[in-house]
Amino acid sequence: MPIRVRTTRLTYRSLVMAASAALMAVTLAPTAAQGAPAREARESKPVHSYENAIRESVWVDTRLDGDGDGKTDRVAVDIVRPREPAQQGRKIPVIMDASPYYSCCGRGNESQKKTYDANGNPVQFPLYYDNYFVPRGYAFVAVDLAGTNRSDGCVDVGGPSDIQSAKAVVDWLNGRGRGYTTRTGGERARAAWSTGATGMIGKSYDGTIANGVAATGVEGLKTIVPIGAISSWYDYYFAKGAPLYNSGPDWLSNRIESPEARARCQAVQQRLVDEAPRTGDVTGLWNERDYVPDADNVEASVFAVHGMQDLNVRSKHFGQWWDALADEGVERKVWLSQTGHVDPFDFRRAEWVTTLHRWFDHYLLGYDNGIDREPMADIERAPDQWATDRHWPPRATDTTSLRPGKGTVAGVGTLGLKPAAPGASETFTDDPALGETDWAARIEQSTPAKAGFITEPLGRDLRLSGSSQVTITATPSTTTAHLSAVLVDLGPDTIRDYAAAGEGITTLAERTCWGPGTAGDSSCFKETTARTAAVDYTIFSRGWADLGNYASAAKGRPLTPGKAHTITLDLHAADHVVPAGHRLALIVAGTDRGLIDPPAAGPTLTVSLARTAAKLPIVGGASAFVRATAGSTEAVGPRESPLDGVSEPRRIRPIPGGTTR
Repeated sequence: MPIRVRTTRLTYRSLVMAASAALMAVTLAPTAAQGAPAREARESKPVHSYENAIRESVWVDTRLDGDGDGKTDRVAVDIVRPREPAQQGRKIPVIMDASPYYSCCGRGNESQKKTYDANGNPVQFPLYYDNYFVPRGYAFVAVDLAGTNRSDGCVDVGGPSDIQSAKAVVDWLNGRGRGYTTRTGGERARAAWSTGATGMIGKSYDGTIANGVAATGVEGLKTIVPIGAISSWYDYYFAKGAPLYNSGPDWLSNRIESPEARARCQAVQQRLVDEAPRTGDVTGLWNERDYVPDADNVEASVFAVHGMQDLNVRSKHFGQWWDALADEGVERKVWLSQTGHVDPFDFRRAEWVTTLHRWFDHYLLGYDNGIDREPMADIERAPDQWATDRHWPPRATDTTSLRPGKGTVAGVGTLGLKPAAPGASETFTDDPALGETDWAARIEQSTPAKAGFITEPLGRDLRLSGSSQVTITATPSTTTAHLSAVLVDLGPDTIRDYAAAGEGITTLAERTCWGPGTAGDSSCFKETTARTAAVDYTIFSRGWADLGNYASAAKGRPLTPGKAHTITLDLHAADHVVPAGHRLALIVAGTDRGLIDPPAAGPTLTVSLARTAAKLPIVGGASAFVRATAGSTEAVGPRESPLDGVSEPRRIRPIPGGTTR
């Protein structure tokens, strides 16, 4: 496929990045393969020995005392770096993965953990980053967050201690922090071998730490690669007041802390209980774990990856982070897959490693390889079928209000640009035993637990790209009520089976190798293939809320039965094409089984159609919707039997990136 070149908007930030890259090209010229100037080099080469690489551990002082023992905490930093540059007096950049999972849960599709020899020296570094990049002149640094594995301190689930655990290491790599050769001793360790240029990478919790560190604006962090990462911890546990799990951050902290930390960190654990109430109210604890407002601090470039069917770290996290970064002119790139919570190494391996290699070469070594001028977005349109966009969302995208209308059958209405008549309404009763797959399977039938609104079959493709919102005015019969809104593509298709084990992939027995290895650290990983399902419908975006948050997204209040309340649900970011011949549908219902918890009582809700609207990011805007629906094909009669889709979403345990089910 020929490379499509995009025009880069020249912001102050992009000009600074260009100047920095030029300076790095001069500074790092000796590191280029065969002595070529870095600005002319296209790719770093595997010219260094992995087997003879330096493997060492350093403990970096975070300058925090999270466990209250009167001493500042030190976090363990395991390092593998090529020996040859050190012998030649050359400095090298760093790829860092800061994680709480190196001992409790493991990393990657094969749940690899760190291992050490009898003297405590690192042997196995999980994943392929070390095997692939160390021979190419990078150091790989694996940081144990405070309270995990060999680190002091306490896990505070995305809070100041977690973020400082990694930020302190970036400071140390840039000569601003203190490192020690042992956990308790006084012998200093200095990163004299490092250029200071650091790229952070990681999936889920690890990528979340990268987001949080970038939001501090720390000097030396040149790029981050967050994969399926959280941007606001409140939004991991709640959706505008509606609880997404039956536990809070204290459960996660207890799950991932080392046994020693669990014993000494009871005060931190209690704060995670006391200041994260199950009411869903936003507190100071949640505010300090929200990185989105600090996007204006981000100086690093961002290469984000997210599964559009990720029901663990939902794509709302990507969407709001991406929009905030765009507002600040941050250099960025994105891959959006049809998978759930899956690493790109496991759904598009060869292309991913090549792209990541070029990304790090550009932002950490200063190589002018053109990756910053290529299309911004790669979107998976069908299993293993990808398209690119110069900009994301496309510049022709415009928010378009679609309105639900009354149909001829109760609970089965229309969806279009025209508002419903005043007084038109639909009524449903929350049934916590049902969820989005139940609603979609019977969208053409009158059922008591949902209201569905459907366009006529489209005459041409209609693309939605970005984050949607649905504003609902509903009158409840009880003092508590939860709402769900889902967007559905009605029509036959073959999609990744994101609801099955593997979340859209099947792991094979065969392995491929990505760099050299050692007896204790193999570079060979199990291959995967797309796991697909033939379906009659595809749910491609969803969102939830507690109607009690109608007056404030931050604080709920009791509802007045019989009184109308209006609330806006934030749907998850998506990029989906509804093909010609298919229909676009909106479903409004109560508890989405397996994805949100039910309210205290099961309410009946009457939805005012005239005061309800879906604001959708349609490429081409309202005129594109008019064209797509003006050429509608013949109307489709309702099907009496249920439509086929993927299985009901499985209940997720709140461990971002760990063992989730």
